[in-house]
Amino acid sequence: MSDKNTRVRNSVVNSITSIVSNILIIVMGFVAQTIFIKVLGTEYLGINGLFTNIVSMLAIVELGIGPAIIYSLYKPLVEDDEVKIKSLLKFYKKCYSIIALAIFILGLCVLPFLKYFVKTSVISSKFGIYGIFFLFILDAVFSYICSYKRSILQADQKSHYINIIHSVMYLVMNGLQILFLLTTKNYVVYLIIKILSRFIENIIITNVANKKYPYIKDKDAQDLSDEDKGSIFKRVKGLIFHKVGGYIVLGTDNILISKLVGIVQVGLYSNYYMIINSVATLISQIFTSITASVGNLLVKESEEKSYNIFKRIMFLNFWIYGFASTAMYVMMEPFITFWLGSEYLLPRAVLVILVINFYMTGMRASIGVYKEAAGIYYEDRFIPIIESTINIVVSIVLGKIYGLTGIFIGTMVSSFVVVFFSLPYFVYTKVFKKNITQYYKVYFKYAIITLISVALTSYLFNSVYISAGLNNKFVILLVAIIASIMIPNLMYIILFAKTEEFKYFVGLIKKFWLKITKREDVHEENNG
Repeated sequence: MSDKNTRVRNSVVNSITSIVSNILIIVMGFVAQTIFIKVLGTEYLGINGLFTNIVSMLAIVELGIGPAIIYSLYKPLVEDDEVKIKSLLKFYKKCYSIIALAIFILGLCVLPFLKYFVKTSVISSKFGIYGIFFLFILDAVFSYICSYKRSILQADQKSHYINIIHSVMYLVMNGLQILFLLTTKNYVVYLIIKILSRFIENIIITNVANKKYPYIKDKDAQDLSDEDKGSIFKRVKGLIFHKVGGYIVLGTDNILISKLVGIVQVGLYSNYYMIINSVATLISQIFTSITASVGNLLVKESEEKSYNIFKRIMFLNFWIYGFASTAMYVMMEPFITFWLGSEYLLPRAVLVILVINFYMTGMRASIGVYKEAAGIYYEDRFIPIIESTINIVVSIVLGKIYGLTGIFIGTMVSSFVVVFFSLPYFVYTKVFKKNITQYYKVYFKYAIITLISVALTSYLFNSVYISAGLNNKFVILLVAIIASIMIPNLMYIILFAKTEEFKYFVGLIKKFWLKITKREDVHEENNG
């Protein structure tokens, strides 16, 4: 099989397993969230979201070692350099052991300051708050224990194994959490189940990696050379800024909401965040799954070939996120009303900003795949700091004036002002050797089409909703789903049917379908 066919096949397999597993995870997650709210209430949900944000801040000490190691594994895997692979994994294991210890120590240092963020009477005992946060610390620590070997599966385009194992363990975890919530109503047991599930998942993935690559179990792994360490640390230096900046932009919302608005609002936002994050996670698996294939592509193919494939990936990026943004705007309020009730809705202005942020963040995916695969971390290392500074200042100032809406506007402004310009600049100049104006022309064309899609779908949905006088929650949601699926996709087909990118993906679907049907025909003939 040719390298091109292998890359396409691996990307498709990884994407399909990611999508299927994440659909299962999302469905189960909504069931678990519903029971969580009904059993423990909105304040506990707010605490859960707040502590998750705080602990994700501690994970900054990971410093981007993971992506740097995965990038370093691309070439040795292509060349079957087992000695280099073992050295990289040995180094990775050592780094993760240090990171786990650092997170534990930093987490203990945060404990005395919890009283400044948590203003709630839901847990009367201070020890209860501290004990719960300690379990969050343990969960973060356990996420780094026995997890380093998953990197070789990711770098070798075999992340579908990770996807399958993660989805099974997630379903088991949620099932046990639901069972114990209903029978004990104990939040501590809920968290302990999460910790144990994460640890068991890491053990299983490690065993799969050992079976796929038996040589990584050898005890004779050499120390990584100073040159290789220097190359990794150079990327890590860049990734440190990305980690810190990324956390401040995307990971401080719950902390700011808790401090400026209140813990109950954190709980209400958690429902919106769960929906947005579920969709974003589902979609991101498609692009994460092709990162290793792009890394392989950049090693073996020309710049022009890489650029042509990028244009296709960006088209796919637009279609998916344009459709998802339209659906999110139209369906969010009907869904939450049907799921939990209208008392759990946030102001419409908050929804508008959340959808804009979702689209802008999502449209980084295609350019981000190439940045990640090319190992561009050091060159733009200061950009996330600028972005995060703008974000935190604008969020605090506007948050005090406009509440939730102001906090999220900070994220939108910082993202547009900085990352929109820096991210494509480095990929276009260093990887494609192209003029960046080509990117902006395509980006703004897609953005305008998405805006029209949202406006048209929303207008037609509201017209049907008002003219028909609908008042049944399920029927309203059903109409929103139908409108969100049909209108944007039909519009995109009409606009792009004759483009090379559209024809490419249609051809890919046809080939995949023919391969499936041919196999079924052969199977039937053999049985016959």
